[in-house]
Amino acid sequence: MVSVNDLTMEFSARPIFSDVSFVINKTDKIGLAGKNGAGKSTLLKIIAGLQQPTSGTVSKPTEVTIGYLPQQMKLADDTSIINEARKAFAHIDEHKARLDELNNQLATRSDYESESYAKLIEDIEYLNDRLLMEGADNMEAEVEKTLMGLGFSREDFDRPTSEFSGGWRMRVELAKILLQKPDLLLLDEPTNHLDIESIQWLEQFLQSKAKAVMLVSHDRAFLDNVTRRTIEISCGKAYDYKVSYTPYTELRKERVEQQMRAYENQQKQIADIKAFIERFRYQATKAIQVQSRIKQLEKIVPIEVDEVDNSRLRLKFPPAPRSGDFPLILEDVGKAYGEHQVFDHAEFRIRRGEKVAFVGKNGEGKSTLVKCIMGEIEHTGMLKLGHNVKIGYFAQNQAQLLDENLTVFETIDNVAVGDIRLKIRDILGAFMFGGEASDKKVKVLSGGEKTRLAMIKLLLEPVNFLILDEPTNHLDLKTKDILKDAIRDFDGTVIIVSHDRDFLDGLVEKVYEFGGGKVKENIGGIYDFLRSKNLENLRDLELTKSPTGKENSQQKENSQTTAPTVKNDTPQHDKAPKLSYAEQRAREKVVKKAEKKVKVAEEEITRLETLQKEIEDKIAAGDTSQETLDAYAKAQKDLENGMSVWELATMELEEIMSSNA
Repeated sequence: MVSVNDLTMEFSARPIFSDVSFVINKTDKIGLAGKNGAGKSTLLKIIAGLQQPTSGTVSKPTEVTIGYLPQQMKLADDTSIINEARKAFAHIDEHKARLDELNNQLATRSDYESESYAKLIEDIEYLNDRLLMEGADNMEAEVEKTLMGLGFSREDFDRPTSEFSGGWRMRVELAKILLQKPDLLLLDEPTNHLDIESIQWLEQFLQSKAKAVMLVSHDRAFLDNVTRRTIEISCGKAYDYKVSYTPYTELRKERVEQQMRAYENQQKQIADIKAFIERFRYQATKAIQVQSRIKQLEKIVPIEVDEVDNSRLRLKFPPAPRSGDFPLILEDVGKAYGEHQVFDHAEFRIRRGEKVAFVGKNGEGKSTLVKCIMGEIEHTGMLKLGHNVKIGYFAQNQAQLLDENLTVFETIDNVAVGDIRLKIRDILGAFMFGGEASDKKVKVLSGGEKTRLAMIKLLLEPVNFLILDEPTNHLDLKTKDILKDAIRDFDGTVIIVSHDRDFLDGLVEKVYEFGGGKVKENIGGIYDFLRSKNLENLRDLELTKSPTGKENSQQKENSQTTAPTVKNDTPQHDKAPKLSYAEQRAREKVVKKAEKKVKVAEEEITRLETLQKEIEDKIAAGDTSQETLDAYAKAQKDLENGMSVWELATMELEEIMSSNA
């Protein structure tokens, strides 16, 4: 379907990868692996047609469509959530407008025997078939189902996109790409802005409904659940494995071991040749043999070993100046946007040197409280920073705040002061930006490299209170471990906002759980907390009910909102007030109506399945006329649309039953 042929990409005459070739078939589910900076995102952009390679080609039939979701994008804020999602069907609106135009022409024509009239009829039939195959009649149901699958509630649909944070707007872009149903989906870190429910929905969508998929992700479970093939970019070459991520890591170990043995044999061979040359260089009787060995040495192609060498990458935070005994004190702290109370009555103290985690599902206020601590937004109650507290803050979008027009060296040189400026090259080298890499523009760096560069800026001034909001986004597994070691050795105070259980394990000694408008303190490490909640991992926390007993799916954390979802903040009572008879009857009516929609959808699916079976029997009996084949294609499409209607009706019923619980 898509053929990648001898691709080579260079930046500033430095090759990123060279002579990369592979084929993407119609139903391939491919994970793209490799260390940060190997060229994974660049390769996706080239396949998407957004960037030109130094050499090589990407070939595909003209009718093949490609959908691409980058790590970061500029998002429009000129409409509502649902209208933005409907833009995915702009081509259908164009087809409908064109069909109306042709039908109007047909009504005024009388030259029934002319070629132009026959062409007009042909164009009308083509557009009708195209609209039928693309499910134009089921467009609204598809939009609603996809938005709800990605975590939006119905109350969100008519809200302006400007009221949502960048992460939630990224979900709208993902929804638009999925709704277009391209032949090839290219996804660059699609799970970065999703909670567990949305990740599971996306996994099911990619498994069952997507055609070909190629994705980059540092989420091992997501890769294992979605992909069946792994292409690794390493040492500028592509290695193709017909397995998902975890089996690939085992096969990769075997390949690296083989390469290491070949490398060691080659090094021994080179050493022997050099020893011969040095020994007999000045002996005239050996001149021919020496020249032969020199030519032999020149012809040897060095073997590269794919094992990533991070031995030089050692993060170390500067010594922390001593702060007061309690760097942070909260008393009755709360934050509301309009009538929506994000959290309230937060009270805790963090001692000097403590390392704590903020956990909870998206939208419950973790990043909001961090912004309160940083003084970026107002709040109620008393929030006090201790004596001599110097904060080092790493925000979720820290990497995006870098000036893309500067080089790596200029980025650090602009913030370095005093004697540290004499050591910038050494610092960059320690962070794997040595040599020519320090002269690369920020705009050509990968997401992981930008995160690493932003972390260097944080290290340049001595602080005693680190606040890290999702610091591991875009980092590969090895770099995560190195960052974890640096934080563990840091002698100051640390707050980490993260969903990453493995990263937090052995790092934090206290966990603050955000949920239901409350902040609850839990003494002990992350596994102590998980055991107390009877959870397997932090992602499962997002599936649990909030302490109020109700899922707060509407509570979207927003870095720039003025009026998030309206939520009644009337005090909760132990027991819900008893409904009147009229209210009970009204509720029963709503439930029955939703149940009826599900039943009707199920009956329609049964009818369509029976019809499809009848047509299949006709084809099996030898009836392969165009009329029968067209009927079969229509039956397949109708059944797919029927399944979508049933899924949407089921989701509506579940939502009603959940709200009534």
